[in-house]
Amino acid sequence: MSHEHHHHDHDHAHEHHGLHHHHHHAIERLSTIYIIAVALNLAFVIVEAIAGIVGHSLGLLSDAGHNLSDVFSLLLAMIALKLASSHATRRFTYGHRKASVLISLLNAIILLVAVGAIMVESVRKFMHPSDVNGTLIIWTAAVGIVINGLTAWALSRQQQHDINTRGAFLHMLADTLVSIGVVVSGVVINLTGWTIVDPIIGLVIAVVILVSTWSLLAESLRMSTDAVPEGFDVEEIKQRIESQEGVLNVHHMHIWPISTTETALTCHVVIPSSDRLEEVTDRVKQLLDDLGIHHSTLELETTSSHCHEHECSAH
Repeated sequence: MSHEHHHHDHDHAHEHHGLHHHHHHAIERLSTIYIIAVALNLAFVIVEAIAGIVGHSLGLLSDAGHNLSDVFSLLLAMIALKLASSHATRRFTYGHRKASVLISLLNAIILLVAVGAIMVESVRKFMHPSDVNGTLIIWTAAVGIVINGLTAWALSRQQQHDINTRGAFLHMLADTLVSIGVVVSGVVINLTGWTIVDPIIGLVIAVVILVSTWSLLAESLRMSTDAVPEGFDVEEIKQRIESQEGVLNVHHMHIWPISTTETALTCHVVIPSSDRLEEVTDRVKQLLDDLGIHHSTLELETTSSHCHEHECSAH
């Protein structure tokens, strides 16, 4: 049984000048959104924390804590965005792109710490309730609705391609809902004088953060251990390649994330003879490109006609 090996590496940089140009513009636009969002949200955190201390409101303080963790998440997502487009060096042959995955993991962990802090504080407030200024809560949280809502809206148009931007968008969306909850608690306190509503809202905020963080944590953990990124099915991709004309068998397939936005693949492809090697390679590359895998390395093996499929795959 004879095997010949042919390596085909591929990185698309030369072909996709237009795409990269567009990508660069998208990153510039996203960076601007992030810078404005960070400045706005940071200013709001300071105002909200002062209002929370002055008005004895745990709802406001926990929301300020949550918003501060969101400022961190925006900053981290911004750093990840820069890293995701970093260039290769002799030591880091993929640049620092994988750091974007670790950042999304760190982001999720920070949020979980915030949840713990809010829960502890809420329980303490249940034990020792204090007077709360309802009017102050209403006005401060109303400003929060506007700021968080605008940030979420700006990010929502950019969030489909990147887990960090999706994370930041989810946080901002959760924040908007939370601010609405805080306004409601302010109204209830003003109308009824039930200050117990305040720590209840604090706990609700904690649960909201927990739920929105969970999927982010799971996905970034998977990505940091080189699991196949979400949205890619190994079996399906294998079948799609094998259904290409001139491909007998595909094995030794690996798919992993280079960054939060880019995916790589390597595999061995068995073809009947080397006559149509270039043609098969180009067709498989094109297929992978259409599926969203732009970094692929194929090893093409030719095999004599009597080689059965199971023998090939045992290679």
